[in-house]
Amino acid sequence: MTDQRRELVITPITAAEAEIGRMLWMLQDTRARTKEALDGLDPANVDLSPEPFENSINTLLYHLAVIEADWLYSEVLERDFPEEILSLFPEGVRDASGTLIQPRQRDLERHLQVLDEIRTLVLETYSSMSIEDFRRPRSLPQYEVTPEWALHHLMQHEAEHRGHIQTLRQAIETAARP
Repeated sequence: MTDQRRELVITPITAAEAEIGRMLWMLQDTRARTKEALDGLDPANVDLSPEPFENSINTLLYHLAVIEADWLYSEVLERDFPEEILSLFPEGVRDASGTLIQPRQRDLERHLQVLDEIRTLVLETYSSMSIEDFRRPRSLPQYEVTPEWALHHLMQHEAEHRGHIQTLRQAIETAARP
């Protein structure tokens, strides 16, 4: 048995503030783990949502991307989505009953592209941010929030849905076994 020793350290991403760079590395680590959970996924399984699951992997990936974009624009940048971002999410977030949108004609590769596109915007925004702006509360109708807390939330949100994706994938793959 070969003993492979791993290095478990945080290597900050280049940013104006080292502390922000460390949190950006954590955010990227969260995404790397999500992508690992999707490795080898049969593309035909992306749209499946067997009982008792109400969402598909497709739905959850779309949700991760649109929510990350929403936190970036609404809470951190304090502005509406630009047209090019709106075009990535033509179906909105939830239907009239509050159920997450099941996007049509979006395969796994396209989901990963959109997730990467939004993440690039997040990294660009945060990497140039001062520590003062990072900790400056934004006042929204329902709460006050800092970009620092938004990063924490995005990591938690993705980790929770990654667990949903892994559970859903396991259920689909188990059901497909002869």
